This record gives sequence, C-alpha cells and structure tokens, in this order.
Amino acid sequence: MATIANAKVTTLPEKWGGEIQSGQHTFLTDKPESFQGLDRGPAPYDFICSGLISCTMITLRMYAEHKGLDLGEFSVEADCKANKEGQEWIERRLSFKTNLDEALQEKVLNVCQKTPVTKTMLRSVEIKTTII
Repeated sequence: MATIANAKVTTLPEKWGGEIQSGQHTFLTDKPESFQGLDRGPAPYDFICSGLISCTMITLRMYAEHKGLDLGEFSVEADCKANKEGQEWIERRLSFKTNLDEALQEKVLNVCQKTPVTKTMLRSVEIKTTII
C-alpha cells in the first residue's frame, strides 16, 4: 500500500481555525464569517475544489506536453453545489486564453474526466477512522 498524500491539521485558538501541515507546506483552514469563523483560510469544501482543479490543471499541462500541444494560458474553476434534496455535485469550468478547435476541446474534456483526483472522487472512497 502506497501513501499518495498526507496532511495533518492542528487546532488553533480561534473557533474554527486550524493549521494544516502537508509535506513542507503549512497553511490555515477556517470557516467564513457567515459561519462565525474568521475566514483566515479556505474552508473544507474549498480544499476539495482546490484539489480537483489543481489536479485538472497539472494533468492537462502534462497531457499537452506529452502530445506536443500548446494549450496556452488557462484557468480551472470549481464550485461544490448542493440542493434541498441532499444531492451534491461539483461544477468544473475551464477557460482558455486561446481558442481551441472542437476536436481539441473534446480531447480536453475527456482528459478532465480521467484526472487522478476526478477518478478518486467519482468512485466511492472508503474512509477508515481510528483514535491513536
């Protein structure tokens, strides 16, 4: 079994604040002021979106390099959505500074469905929790 990622969060004195350590990186997590937080860092669902879009960007750049394509500058954005019926989904949007022809757009959309984080999110993920 291989560990592909690791992170640890430690509580801060603020109501919802936490300090996350992942590898050599340290960043904050919090809730927005509308949830009585101080909004000093991304909230948990923001991190889900961030993981998805960063993986999408990296995978598309790797694909373009491998295929000798020039995608130019682009951005990826995602929103976590939920409705009253309890359904949840993510809407992901790509925006390219250069125009992609229809065939390349189709390839890009196909690659997006195959990014590692997308594939993880699309299948059920078992979460095992223990107290150590």
